[in-house]
Amino acid sequence: MSSVDRILDSALAGNRISLEDCIELYESDQIEKMGHVANQIMLKRHPDPITTFVIGRNINYTNICDVYCRFCAFYRAPGSAEGYVLPNETIFTKIQETLDVGGTEILMQGGTNPNLPFTYYTDILREIKKRFSIQMHSFSPAEIMKMKEVSDGLTLEEVMRELHAAGLDSLPGGGAEILDDRTRKKISRLKGSWRDWMDVMQTAHKIGMHTTATMVIGFGETMEERALHLLRIRDAQDECIANGYKTPGFLAFISWLFQPDNTNLKAEKLGPQDYLKNVAISRIMLDNIPNFQSSWVTMGPEVGKQSLHFGCNDFGSTMIEENVVSAAGTTHKVNISSTLDIIRGAGKIPAQRNTRYEILRVFDNENEKIENDFVMQN
Repeated sequence: MSSVDRILDSALAGNRISLEDCIELYESDQIEKMGHVANQIMLKRHPDPITTFVIGRNINYTNICDVYCRFCAFYRAPGSAEGYVLPNETIFTKIQETLDVGGTEILMQGGTNPNLPFTYYTDILREIKKRFSIQMHSFSPAEIMKMKEVSDGLTLEEVMRELHAAGLDSLPGGGAEILDDRTRKKISRLKGSWRDWMDVMQTAHKIGMHTTATMVIGFGETMEERALHLLRIRDAQDECIANGYKTPGFLAFISWLFQPDNTNLKAEKLGPQDYLKNVAISRIMLDNIPNFQSSWVTMGPEVGKQSLHFGCNDFGSTMIEENVVSAAGTTHKVNISSTLDIIRGAGKIPAQRNTRYEILRVFDNENEKIENDFVMQN
């Protein structure tokens, strides 16, 4: 029996794999075998043939950013004529449109805009909650750290408690990229250390907010750095559980590939097999995170369909709007009915969920569609 087989058999038996085991899986080319084991592990946690999705909208409230990530094609520097901050009424209109098609989640995120005071964020959250009943799953850790910087001396915990009180319900995991400082300094010197990202997440868990964790591969990181990324997320989840916080901590994990087109960071573009391998290894390594999202936005619907047999139990958000990834020319746009068709095409039963992964509606009739479908325009 090969060492890879021993690692996979041990994981399938419910044992936790080590950092060294994880590195060995990354160095292996036995992708189908890893995918099979990841799928079996997923089925132990989610035995029903259901794949969930959420109807949500990504509202990029500003593209002004002073972090200057080399891999980002979306941001504009402060003072740029192409920079913007969306008017509040535009944001409200987008939220109403989301509710009109049965949406339940708003992923509001943008650049780290130095011109916006901390009160901008608390005020807009209060105004949104005053008008709408919708989950605000918003702001990346980098944005939170910028809010702390402009908050006139508040601690990170104080900033997050004020945001939570104003209406921020949960935190997405954007900006994790690779949780190792060698790679982070290469791709985004001003974005902060991996510890900064983790401090925001662990503070969110402490005050009762759940979050998601993310990973982007393809920056030229080592296999050890990929494995360290997963280990650091697993350790943080262990700590959340051990502390008995009133939150599930990281509710989901999402990974995707770096998209180099239209960016200032040149790298070899990875392919679908690299993505599927990363999905499988992540499911095997992260034994304390319940849900894994497919990244169809960057990989396309067909690869998204394959990922549902490599460890993913969730198809993510319908993403009624997406501007950050699309700036690199790689967004795949799917209307809500197509989401049902893709999930069914993978042999699964689609079910709409909310941000907490509570199922709202199961589409067990093959002819059943969502009313008021929102067709995305290219």
